[in-house]
Amino acid sequence: MNSASQKLSVKEKIGYSLGDLAANLVFQTLMTYLAYFYTDIYGLSPAHSSIIMLVVGLIAAFIFNPIIGAIADRTNSKWGKFRPWILWTAVPLGVIALLAFTTPNFSYQGKVIYAVVTYSLLLMLYAANNLPYSALSGVITGDMSERNSLSSYRFVAVMFAQFFVQVFMLAIIKSAGNGDKAVGIEKVMTVLAIVGTIMLLITFLTTKERIVPKPEQKSSVKEDLGDLVKNKPWLIMLTLTLLAFITLAMKGGSYVYYFENYVDKTQLAIFIQPILDFLSNIGMNPFGNDPISAGFGLFNAGGIIFMIVGITLSKNLADKYGKRNVFQLFLLISTFFIIAFYFFAPKSIALMFFSQILHGFFYGITIPLLWAMIADVADYSEWKTNRRATAIIFSAMMVGLKAGLSIGGALTTSILGHFDYAPNSLIQSENAINGIKLLISIFPAIPFLIGVGLLFFYEINKKMEVQIESDLKQRRA
Repeated sequence: MNSASQKLSVKEKIGYSLGDLAANLVFQTLMTYLAYFYTDIYGLSPAHSSIIMLVVGLIAAFIFNPIIGAIADRTNSKWGKFRPWILWTAVPLGVIALLAFTTPNFSYQGKVIYAVVTYSLLLMLYAANNLPYSALSGVITGDMSERNSLSSYRFVAVMFAQFFVQVFMLAIIKSAGNGDKAVGIEKVMTVLAIVGTIMLLITFLTTKERIVPKPEQKSSVKEDLGDLVKNKPWLIMLTLTLLAFITLAMKGGSYVYYFENYVDKTQLAIFIQPILDFLSNIGMNPFGNDPISAGFGLFNAGGIIFMIVGITLSKNLADKYGKRNVFQLFLLISTFFIIAFYFFAPKSIALMFFSQILHGFFYGITIPLLWAMIADVADYSEWKTNRRATAIIFSAMMVGLKAGLSIGGALTTSILGHFDYAPNSLIQSENAINGIKLLISIFPAIPFLIGVGLLFFYEINKKMEVQIESDLKQRRA
């Protein structure tokens, strides 16, 4: 392995982080609005929406990602193994992201087919872009402290994307479409596609691969897969990622239903009015007069701002106590504030906002650690086998991410249908309201709690991190 300087400049860290900002303009939109788009904008039934999200998502997770991982590990170019994939997919990913959120004038059957095709292409291109991008973090540097720092930069950028999508996007969609949400979301996605493409190109131009496998290293896909199934930390991270994104998709995709159908609109308007007045006085009120989109945006804003605060604390805590221990503790604490939502009355607006802020802060500490732990697992595999297969290791993250997103999204629409949710209805049944409450509280808390238990069996603690880093530095020298 090449052992050139492992220290990263601020320019490279920012350049790398822009790639995740771009990808999350797509990913956060999928997680927050895809279920709502299919049921309340595009016009599909909850049952058909659930089937499309589940089947296409699982195919993408378990077929697209392993194939891309195996190919990327065997890519050799003057730009490296992983950087060229970011270049090749930048424009196609932007185009298909726009098409996936376009509502054509087709029959119902035609819309179902169009949704299947565009969602499939979107997830395939997302895998071809984001899996090599994620694997790139494992070869930019072998210094674990620098890797923790890179993850912190990266996830501050992710939070900016999340902030835009979850805070402003609903209000902008309604405004851009003059009340027609189908037109509005198409206009918004056009801008996001252009901005995201430019950011991915910047990532390609500003990054460098420093950990290069020895020319004599050869391994078959069969050998790589054999290494994976024997790699207990990899299996744990695959499962943990799956569980985490089931929760994020279920919870994130349900908030818009919660605000439109459960939260007391009058009390919400009273609660947020001082904030809106302040924003108007400084000329920064993007929400207009709609209390739902304004309340939804400000609710998400509070969580994301404190999530960013949590992210900034992550590196120092991980350096001192180890990634596993920090991840486990703060994942558990954050889960308590998810469960709390089941007990809030429609008028308990202050408690809703306060719980969201505390959940965001404690969960934010864990966010960079998930990806940094995957990079550690790639090091662990190399340490054990003396062969490095970074991209196929990172396919754990992408398989778990896609499968979790698909299962969580499908559960959202399926549970809504089970509880008799009526799309675009001004009044929902008591049964439907209970289903919406469960979707943002009890149901998403379960995978998080299982993940906390799973981390007891993850063996790469602080002591082992130091040992792996030291041994690999000696070998690469």
